[in-house]
Amino acid sequence: MTALRSIEELVLPTALTPSPTLVDVVDRTIAPSAAEVDRTGAFPRADLDALAGAGVLGLLSSTDVGGAGGSLADVAATVERIARADASVAMVVLMHYAAVSVIEAHGPDDVRRAVAAGEHLSTLAFSERGSRSHFWAPVSTATAADGRVRLDAAKSWVTSAGEADSYVWSSRPVTADGPMTMWLVPAGTPGVEVAGEFDGFGLRGNASRPMAADGALVDTSARLGDDGAGLDIALGSVLPTFLVGNAAVSLGLMEALLDEAAAHLTSARLEHLGQSLAEQPTSRLAFAALRTRVDVTRAFLTDTLAALGYGRDDATLRVLQVKAVAAEAAAEVADGVMRLCGGAAFRKELGIERRYRDALAARVMAPTTEALHDFVGRATLGLPLFGGA
Repeated sequence: MTALRSIEELVLPTALTPSPTLVDVVDRTIAPSAAEVDRTGAFPRADLDALAGAGVLGLLSSTDVGGAGGSLADVAATVERIARADASVAMVVLMHYAAVSVIEAHGPDDVRRAVAAGEHLSTLAFSERGSRSHFWAPVSTATAADGRVRLDAAKSWVTSAGEADSYVWSSRPVTADGPMTMWLVPAGTPGVEVAGEFDGFGLRGNASRPMAADGALVDTSARLGDDGAGLDIALGSVLPTFLVGNAAVSLGLMEALLDEAAAHLTSARLEHLGQSLAEQPTSRLAFAALRTRVDVTRAFLTDTLAALGYGRDDATLRVLQVKAVAAEAAAEVADGVMRLCGGAAFRKELGIERRYRDALAARVMAPTTEALHDFVGRATLGLPLFGGA
């Protein structure tokens, strides 16, 4: 059975030297810098370097190339633990894992080995200005050009834009049928550039900036999988990694919010009553409801991983549901914690308002909650996932 492992058991060594545990990196490097990353919107390069040194970037890489050979359950446990400290960093790592799921299956060995060694950060470049959150319908083009391939695109949201070492890039096929082809586009490719800045409401450190390709040339060997097979690859590899991992990020945020709420309720006092806020029945009832909502979400995520591990008939349905379940729970739990903690939660030093802002992102991150609900409706009513309204 595939299940979430205790995070304290997750030690992710590199192939060459002993490394700090993930928990050490989170506690000593990521958590202390989280508020500053949020304040400035700076990309958390030092955090990523520390995670690379702990072997985290190579978690999904095969042991054949020096990686950890980790599972989707390991991905979920890893990004959840990071998200408890800083969801921006967790999203950078998750988008790397989503890209690596394709690189591992279809990418060149030199890149796979660099990823495994923690020397290569990748990400997805799917969302486009022309098709917005409908990642499955790229409007960017790939055309044959004197033995190479020319890419032209206006990508709208690319996590780690200008910071990653490569981009798993979607386009229309060159000649084949099908909606999508994927490419591995190295950073620094002439004609590929960051096309704007990111000053987000939440997840402020993940550099989710637009990118453009204007006559960018790549070798035909940059293609990941067959021409026209990109959607099948996305549905088989990228989507499960991203949706399960995104749910885990939301879960990490919720756990952090409840930790902050518990600390506030047990320390803040009503002096005229000689009691803490935790001793007030209304506070306890509200906290219990939030705790239960988080535990229900964890149970759903665990069941999703079990469905995938067992190959259950409902595995695809659970994958389509899990991000939406967790995203909506995170938004509601964040709002509940803000109300429960009152004016104190509005102050930045508690970390509640930062996590409140971060928690709202999953709702609108492609595939959005509404898109996922439509997929679930189609799947359970016997309709194709993609088609007319």
